[in-house]
Amino acid sequence: MRHLTVPMLALASLAACRSSQPAVPTAAAPDAKTAVSTPGKFVLNYPETRKSDQKDDYFGTSVADPYRWLEDPDAPETKSWVTAENQVTFGYLDQIPFRDKIRERLTTLWNYEKFGIPQQEGNMLYFSKNDGLQNQAVLYVQPVGSDAAPEVLLDPNKFSADGTTALAGTYFSNDHRYLAYATSGGGSDWQTLKVLDLKTRQPMSDQLDWVKVSGAAWYKNGFFYSRYDAPKAGENKLAGKNEYHKVYYHQLGKPQSTDRLVYEDPKSALGFRTVRTTDDERFLALYLTDGKADGNRLSVRDLTDRRQEGTFTPIITSYEFDNSVVGNVGGQLLVLTNNGAPNYRVVLIDPKKPQEKNWKTVLAETQQKLEGIDQVGGYLVASYLKDASSLIKVYTEKGEFKHDVALPALGTASGFSGKPDSKEVYYAFTSFTYPTTIYKYDLASNTSTVFRAPKVDVDPQQYTTTQVFYSSKDGTKVPMFITHKKGLKLDGQNPTYLYAYGGFNISLTPGFSVARMLWLENGGIIAIPNLRGGGEYGEAWHKAGMTPNKQNVFDDFIAAAEYLKVQGYTSTEKLAMAGGSNGGLLVGATMTQRPDLCKVAFPAVGVMDMLRYQKFTIGWNWAPEYGTSDSYEQFQNLYKFSPLHNLKPAAYPATMITTADQDDRVVPAHSFKYAAALQAANTGPNPQLIRVDVNAGHGAGKSTKLQIQEWADIWSFAFYNMGVKPFDK
Repeated sequence: MRHLTVPMLALASLAACRSSQPAVPTAAAPDAKTAVSTPGKFVLNYPETRKSDQKDDYFGTSVADPYRWLEDPDAPETKSWVTAENQVTFGYLDQIPFRDKIRERLTTLWNYEKFGIPQQEGNMLYFSKNDGLQNQAVLYVQPVGSDAAPEVLLDPNKFSADGTTALAGTYFSNDHRYLAYATSGGGSDWQTLKVLDLKTRQPMSDQLDWVKVSGAAWYKNGFFYSRYDAPKAGENKLAGKNEYHKVYYHQLGKPQSTDRLVYEDPKSALGFRTVRTTDDERFLALYLTDGKADGNRLSVRDLTDRRQEGTFTPIITSYEFDNSVVGNVGGQLLVLTNNGAPNYRVVLIDPKKPQEKNWKTVLAETQQKLEGIDQVGGYLVASYLKDASSLIKVYTEKGEFKHDVALPALGTASGFSGKPDSKEVYYAFTSFTYPTTIYKYDLASNTSTVFRAPKVDVDPQQYTTTQVFYSSKDGTKVPMFITHKKGLKLDGQNPTYLYAYGGFNISLTPGFSVARMLWLENGGIIAIPNLRGGGEYGEAWHKAGMTPNKQNVFDDFIAAAEYLKVQGYTSTEKLAMAGGSNGGLLVGATMTQRPDLCKVAFPAVGVMDMLRYQKFTIGWNWAPEYGTSDSYEQFQNLYKFSPLHNLKPAAYPATMITTADQDDRVVPAHSFKYAAALQAANTGPNPQLIRVDVNAGHGAGKSTKLQIQEWADIWSFAFYNMGVKPFDK
């Protein structure tokens, strides 16, 4: 069983992608013209975006919100505005001379087999594979140790006609007989749970809708899961908050209407209620968040004790800390927690005596953050972070150190999941120039062997990655990975892509991106700083970038850009900054504070309206990270950096905002309003575009075709505005 120290619902750092545009009645469209070209120059005609006189009072401060009408995604006026903006954007992109060649090269680079981490269930091995250009990876099954050809178990490419419905999660029953699996359509966070009979390989009648922030926790002839009530008739999924999360038990073969309610809190509309069962199905762990504090409460039910039917025993009652049940040893709970340990530790808790004074430390806190833990084959496999790279250690269940797992290089290792009787497990290793490779690991002998290695149309030996530590505004040392071709000249003329996130305890660790290889092979630099707000150095690093310290994140990002220029890697005219979701906020805020910092900016699916974000879908869940405008002190802080509210007349970088009209995590109104305000505020010659995917979401499950289209547009826009001609070298 795998347990990671991640937030209950992290903001994904994925950009949106293009899809077909719907027809819009001409009479409803604002006055917009597609961009036209003159020799050597594009002339842009942005839509005339209507302004209203909407104003809001925040503790005596009047704040204008002239583009409030763009918050309604279903309004004909909003749809017309989206169509008009896309006409300008794609008209501009269509006229970049090397865009088609970039798309062709990306298609070639993308066309290689990609494997997921295998999972052994009984005597069968399950793994995902994408042949190269398939829109979605396919789930295969193969007998353990057999040379027989793998067989297709689930092909998500056949889930929908347009290939946008993805396989969002797989949950095997503990007897290896059934597979519950989640699907999501159009990049939505909403999921549907279905069940496959692994013996007959036939789908069952079970279908559970309106599932979000959930899994499938198997117990006997069914499983526990979490969902919301179905929306009322005519209610738009982007219009309001997701409230009253509930836990149910579903019995196989029964309709969803008969599912048994296991837990609800009718007095608290906000917060997530999720459950997991231990591998032996003895304990049901209940995790509760409240949308205010940054952690979760933990309660358990002993499913073998009939006296506990319908009740849960509180184990950790504070919302302040992150807590996760790893498993159980002799009826006691192994728990991963940052309670009393900002870098996390593993403790043993007796559910009959759960008081903290009775806890026994199994793995003590170290200088490195404990990122995740697996209880497998009688061992504990601990995944630590050392300066944002993986360090894997193996212990006994009593916490006795056995050995380190030797990794190929500095990078990221993930996987190591298995069962209590597993002898071998699988893991993936990747780095910036090391394509994701799958390894089989023998727990007893501490040996790794390659299981699947990709064949990519690049030579990783031509590139190098270094890690530097630069000083932020307040003197804090911040690490940054820098990847480029070997022999790079530090002449300040190298096109550089600076990408960061900085929030929600999320760690940016080394990973291979075939899309970024196109940038690198054309002389570009990839720079990824590990800003405060992330999880690279534990909770202290995270809190240093949370409210009221969010400005530290922007200062770290700005300092990274200045370091790259001072050290001769690049210059303002050759620098692009990028980030998605919380990283979109990062780029948007940095643009308003330092419009002179770079030449190109890519704020993707960003949280741009910091005064109203909590009013949409699951935005309330980010309150511990940001604070909200409902508090006077927090309003004052948010108002200082909210991207939408800090745009002023200035010459801004060439900007391409990306979002999707059906994003139900960071609703597209953030990007819509920011784009309208940016186009009105810009006084310089650089283009200010918004690229809106239609009938798409936040990014999860995005098809290969749409990913290639999006990256072709990103690199084309960057190269063109930097005055760089790719493929010339």
